[in-house]
Amino acid sequence: MSSQPTPDVQAADPRRWWALAVIAIAQLMIVLDATIVNIALPSAQKDLGISDGNRQWVITAYTLAFGGLLLLGGRIGDLFGRKRTFTIGLLGFALASALGGFAVDSVMLFAARALQGAFGALLAPSALGLLSTTFTNPRERATAFGIFGAIAGAGAGIGLIAGGLLTEYLDWRWCLFVNVPVSIAAALGAYSLLKRDHIDKSHRVRLDLPGAFLGCGGLLAIVFGTSEAESRGWGDWLVLTCLLGGVALLAIFVLVERRTPHALLPTHIVGDRNRGGAALSVGLAVVGMFGLFLFLTYYLQVVKGYSPVMAGVAFLPMVGAIILSSTGIAARLMTRIPSRALIVPGLLLAAAGMALLTQMKVDSSYAALVLPAEILLGLGMGLVFMPSMSLATLGVAPDEVGAASATINSSQQVGGSIGIALLNTIAASVTTTYLVSRNAADPLVQAQGAVHGYAVATGVAMGILLGAAVIAFLLINHRPAPGEADRKDAASEAQVLA
Repeated sequence: MSSQPTPDVQAADPRRWWALAVIAIAQLMIVLDATIVNIALPSAQKDLGISDGNRQWVITAYTLAFGGLLLLGGRIGDLFGRKRTFTIGLLGFALASALGGFAVDSVMLFAARALQGAFGALLAPSALGLLSTTFTNPRERATAFGIFGAIAGAGAGIGLIAGGLLTEYLDWRWCLFVNVPVSIAAALGAYSLLKRDHIDKSHRVRLDLPGAFLGCGGLLAIVFGTSEAESRGWGDWLVLTCLLGGVALLAIFVLVERRTPHALLPTHIVGDRNRGGAALSVGLAVVGMFGLFLFLTYYLQVVKGYSPVMAGVAFLPMVGAIILSSTGIAARLMTRIPSRALIVPGLLLAAAGMALLTQMKVDSSYAALVLPAEILLGLGMGLVFMPSMSLATLGVAPDEVGAASATINSSQQVGGSIGIALLNTIAASVTTTYLVSRNAADPLVQAQGAVHGYAVATGVAMGILLGAAVIAFLLINHRPAPGEADRKDAASEAQVLA
């Protein structure tokens, strides 16, 4: 063959794939930590004497800090170097996890979870930013983002499995302790494998503090409001105040950022139709996915009587489908077809999975109903996450990659928080209405009411996914550059010959 290696291939450094492993491990830890504690929560509550009213703070403290500080964490990476912030984030996450594992009371555990979220907000945008700047060749970028997208989609399910195993066979504290060796090992790998991107003080711009206050404050208020809506209801004065106040702060944030030379979030990043469409698609997709995790976890454990481990294992087919779809389908097609030709069918497949689950009953078969629904949802989410993650940072200037990464991460976090609060509220109210005219003391009737609530809320999630498909179709118009797939194949052939 006469094909010559392209400059990208000639400059290829196999160390980058080890760097990808480090970044992927960090991303997996961030994503699964949002769910790994869920299954361990009953044991932690009993051990530390946490009240029913306060137990939600084990989850909320993490999501509040993580979701609220993402924009700030992303910009810090842009200004001080992503390798530095990535490494600090890993070490801080290890410290916070150890603190939570040794918790002697509820306050100590809540504080540790908030610290985990804060360091996660520093870590997550840097991980995606490093991935974007490390892999620029179309073929390598497709492969790298395929792996990253699979982890982003499957991490929550893996967290449920890991949480069940650690809680049942060791102790709930190991759901936190397990992060310590993983974080330290990843930090050592980052130090030795990632390229130095430290920015000298003479070239460093000032941090946008007003933007940080408004943007992070707005996100914090919205995440807190949606979290409180689960227990207080959407009409509660505190919930409404937080939601309306958060929206107001973000509106002011947009006005301020338009006039700020070195903005925390340059408006042209979210103003781009492809990046904005990708962020909306992912945020709405996560609304449905997190709602599914919530309802299926309760359905399998409470209604069907699965153990924590078996409930986690029951999610494995969906995890496998996400990995197959992301790395085996989306990564291969990303440089050949328009992005919306992956994202829109992915959202429709996920909606089809939700449509199946609207038919769930107390005596429904896992193999006949839940399993095919999980597979459809997994295949769909793999097609959504991988190209959306790539679009989020595609064409962004190197000094703004962190801000772009934080935007897509924020959409996931806010989408997840809103999804859990909204769908849980709908399910609870539907169940209450169902039980009013029936014998609520009968355990079978209680189970039927709960499953009816899950089914109705799942129908709402299906509608959200269909809406996301329409938005993606209208907004996203990115197409691969002419000849990009051919260059990818030539680069692959040249690399083999070399």
